Amino acid sequence: MTRKKADIGGKRLISLNPDQWVHWLIQDKTLKVQEILSSDFQWIARENDVLLKVFSPQYGEFLILNELQLRYNNQVPVRIYAYTALAKERYNLPVYPVLINILPNSQTEIITNLYQSEFMGIKSYQNYQVINLWEVDVNLAFDNNLSSLLPFVPILKGGANEDIVKQAVIKLRANETLTDLEPLLSFFASFVFEIPLVQEIMRWDMTILRESPWYQQILKEGLETGEKQGRQQGLQQGLQQESLKLVSKLMERRFGNLSADLNPKIRQLSIAQLEDLAAELLEIRELSQLEIWFEQNLN
Repeated sequence: MTRKKADIGGKRLISLNPDQWVHWLIQDKTLKVQEILSSDFQWIARENDVLLKVFSPQYGEFLILNELQLRYNNQVPVRIYAYTALAKERYNLPVYPVLINILPNSQTEIITNLYQSEFMGIKSYQNYQVINLWEVDVNLAFDNNLSSLLPFVPILKGGANEDIVKQAVIKLRANETLTDLEPLLSFFASFVFEIPLVQEIMRWDMTILRESPWYQQILKEGLETGEKQGRQQGLQQGLQQESLKLVSKLMERRFGNLSADLNPKIRQLSIAQLEDLAAELLEIRELSQLEIWFEQNLN
């Protein structure tokens, strides 16, 4: 039997309760989602851009462009500018763009809510709403029945609490249509808790996570560094370094500071081996098991 491909991206989350989602975004309970539209614009397509067709008694039909960004970067404003124009051209409706940032890069980073440029006297401008999830009160995920926010509970404001995360797990398991989101909840929990604790309170399905756009974006952030260097070798090294950082972080959480003989072994692993080791670390509990894994995979 062919296993169905995981679908835990932005469209899956927003489709859980589209009306509740837009009520939260715009703070207007009169809005009604009519359709989740295609956001594929010929050569542009991303997993976490979600376009909603909405009706408002006050404004009529319009579009809400949802840009879910794992981490903000300086290319986001121009991308929202381009997507807004493409959506307006394709559907001939007003567009309300919203940027949802999931994880912060740093406490001092400036996240702008507009794109503007000027060339030879020609000016371009597009502003948009910004929501940073780490500034969103975790109680919203429970009190307002915002099931779309449940996987993000650990990174919401006040959500880095074991009891609160357990509440989110109970909510997901109580509804059969939400159980596939538990690996995503465990993924974001790993940013604030030790891996053994994440394993204790929830399931971590590495196969599903590898197929999710969130995990893929984490691994491919290193590619962007390589692209800027303009070398194919730099691309590969960027991804290698990102995978290496992820595995090293998992190992340190499990076993503490790495011994001098382990570091050279980790650096010998390929990208595929690093991903395999990341999955195995969820089961490995003793250093002796880890040593056996290296013996089997480095020979």
